[in-house]
Amino acid sequence: MKLLVTGGAGFIGSNFIHYWLSHHPTDRVVNFDVLTYAGHLESLQDIQHHPQYQFIQGDITNEEAVNAVMAQVDTVVHFAAESHVDRSIIDPQIFIKTNVVGTSVLLNAALKYKIKRFHHISTDEVFGHLGAHDAPFTEASNYRPRTPYAASKAAADMLVRSFFETYQLPVTITNCANNFGPFCDPEKLIPRFITNLIDNKKVPLMGQGENIRPWLYVKDHCRAIELVLERGIIGETYCVSGTEHTNHTVTLKILELLGKGESMIEYVGHRLGHDFRYALDSSKIQRLGWKPEHSFDEWIQKTVQWYQENEWWWRPLKQGRPVVDRVAQKNYF
Repeated sequence: MKLLVTGGAGFIGSNFIHYWLSHHPTDRVVNFDVLTYAGHLESLQDIQHHPQYQFIQGDITNEEAVNAVMAQVDTVVHFAAESHVDRSIIDPQIFIKTNVVGTSVLLNAALKYKIKRFHHISTDEVFGHLGAHDAPFTEASNYRPRTPYAASKAAADMLVRSFFETYQLPVTITNCANNFGPFCDPEKLIPRFITNLIDNKKVPLMGQGENIRPWLYVKDHCRAIELVLERGIIGETYCVSGTEHTNHTVTLKILELLGKGESMIEYVGHRLGHDFRYALDSSKIQRLGWKPEHSFDEWIQKTVQWYQENEWWWRPLKQGRPVVDRVAQKNYF
């Protein structure tokens, strides 16, 4: 397989490339990433000389660049996206350009070069939010996005589906829960709280931490994508969920692991359009043979340990500096 991974220098994309090369060592992987604030090649330093790996810097909204790289591959896994909700509230236009226009450019190129599979990574946020006792979203749930980020991803999902319906482009989609694990940018909740506490700084918890999210260890997400690529039905969507926790529960767990007390919590106001609860029903992908293998309690502990041991990676990001040139640890988990 000749695999194009868009956004492969981001959090989930870099974990996916690690996973794919370790499980499919004869496949070729091309990482196509524009390297915004969220793209870090340092996350891939340990495989930068892998004979089956290639990095190409490029923008998914650039038709010429996309066509050039699409001509080299037969399968696409599309991670590239603006994904930080707070940033989408401040500047929605860049989210529309990257997530909607960029996806359309990729789809056109995939059609032109007769790509065998176009797999699109989406989010649970396209469905809107739920009450505490509502049933989880399924693949058939209506879309009700409540933020510019979620709306841009919903539009991208619809474009992907339209290319299947109109042109029979062989597509699949996964809508996933919140991911956690190594190489997650420290502006996101779990790494932000971990790194703040390592520096003995308070953590900003919105409201009373009552908002509920399903948390999925990133390697389990990579396994789900692998399974859909290998056994998923063309044109279908699969929800990939995790274990639900309130933000307050997650915060208390991180405090406990780092030996800190609740006095380190700074309660702040909710952001605009702050969704109360996300939840996904993973029954459909479980029927393909997937289930999460990494428990939240065990792997949040290992994630905390990873950030403790890899300050070289995250500290420059928090300080607005480039990451130092150092190879990532080899015992990647």
